[in-house]
Amino acid sequence: MIRVLLADDQTLVRAAFAMLVESAPDMAVVGQAGTGREAVDLARTARADLVLMDIRMPGLDGIEATRIIAADEDLAGVRVLVLTTYDTDENIVDALRAGASGFLVKDTRPADLLDAIRTVAAGDALLSPGPTARLIERFLRSPQTPATGGPECLSDRERQVLTLVARGLNNTEIAEALGLSPLTAKTHVSRIMGKVGARDRAQLVIIGYESGLVIPGNISG
Repeated sequence: MIRVLLADDQTLVRAAFAMLVESAPDMAVVGQAGTGREAVDLARTARADLVLMDIRMPGLDGIEATRIIAADEDLAGVRVLVLTTYDTDENIVDALRAGASGFLVKDTRPADLLDAIRTVAAGDALLSPGPTARLIERFLRSPQTPATGGPECLSDRERQVLTLVARGLNNTEIAEALGLSPLTAKTHVSRIMGKVGARDRAQLVIIGYESGLVIPGNISG
């Protein structure tokens, strides 16, 4: 059972999401928050597996709430899936930097929302290559020093894998591109995450671009 915490400042939006989540046999809503501060507090007390986090909320916004949750060792197993009105919202990049495992637009089809919750709760990042590429192109033009480790600690093969992860490829696609088995590709990704201190694939994307390993503009898809 996936325990879901809903964080949105609009009561009707939370109610709609709650009805949808509760309709799934493998999910349960364990709390609802109208502010980022409430989301952080409930994440600590409701034992949620995943927080469906709106970005724009009064007081402590969804980005700061995500940063606090991601930095709390006691909440290491809690994943954050951020919600946005548009997939070109510059705040999405900040949310990914803060530790979110992916993003979703609010007009997503109900079935896709439930699939997204399952994907992120399972430990995978929800990164659509198209929107991700557009965001990187617009908002990561000036590489910054990443908060986590950089690719200099990686082998040549691991740098190749990181580059493909940053371009939005999944393990199967990485395996095909490099002539590896999917299991070997998955192993490489796991080792890279450990070496650079990334929480998930979403942070690997940020590291790939911020370190300059992947250059905005050289994006396919």
